[in-house]
Amino acid sequence: MPTQHNLLPRPLAIFILVLCATLFAGNHIAARFAFDDGTGLLLAVLARSSASLIIMLLIAIIGRAAFKVPKPLVKFQIAVGVLIALQSLCLYSAITRIPVAMALLLVNTWPMMFILASWILGKRQPNIKTFILLMTILFGLVMVLDLRSAFNEQAVNKDALLGIVLASLSAVFLTITMWLTQYHLAPVAGSVRSSYTMLVVIIIMGIIGLSGVAPGGMDLPQSSVGWLGLGGLAVMYGIAFTLLFVLAPRLDMASNSPMLNSEPVAALFLAYVLLGQLLNEIQLVGGVIVVVGIVSLGLMDR
Repeated sequence: MPTQHNLLPRPLAIFILVLCATLFAGNHIAARFAFDDGTGLLLAVLARSSASLIIMLLIAIIGRAAFKVPKPLVKFQIAVGVLIALQSLCLYSAITRIPVAMALLLVNTWPMMFILASWILGKRQPNIKTFILLMTILFGLVMVLDLRSAFNEQAVNKDALLGIVLASLSAVFLTITMWLTQYHLAPVAGSVRSSYTMLVVIIIMGIIGLSGVAPGGMDLPQSSVGWLGLGGLAVMYGIAFTLLFVLAPRLDMASNSPMLNSEPVAALFLAYVLLGQLLNEIQLVGGVIVVVGIVSLGLMDR
């Protein structure tokens, strides 16, 4: 249990968390470069998951963690692996269809979904302040989606709508993952849980790739730009994942974790600089409302 004495200074802790959020955002920007260069979706998920597995295995081995999941919890562990595989596929598919910042704003609504699920399933009833924040976030999401832009005068932009659906599904899968982790897999060491999760993801990607049900899913990049994107997404995700996992006990996550919700803001900046993507004025205001609302939810829970 970390004490006030061994916690990092708060400015440094916040810097590390914002850096992690930026690296997570950068991983999705790199993925867009990889996909635009012909990289297969399955290969991208496989690269990211493999890098994460290697890191988690090293952490587990160094920490001498027991690679054992209690028998009653095995089904939940496998379920989490399947859910993360689905979440990754949906999110990466979404960022090929809609702006990266919009996709990440949608995915980062999972804390709101988690609170709603807890309420519906009787785990925890939100107070009036929480309810107001949830409604505010929903209002911001409506602005971010700006559905008028998804409709042309003559026809619906079906690709954009599919991207919105996929990003929303990614948030749903992440919510269920967090639910299972909190209420069923908490007894399993984090490094062990993450190792098995990534292993399941890798197995699923391999099975799909070998079966041929996703043509082009394992396609290699066509140029050095694609290879840099593929390597970049694995490296950035791996670094952020490691920083969070290793330093979490010293970052005072109870107070500072809402800083991770700066990921969509970082994605918005990086997407503009590197991809030329820019949300319109209504979407930008909505994005601010969503991020502030989610951070406020996190702070209220402390």
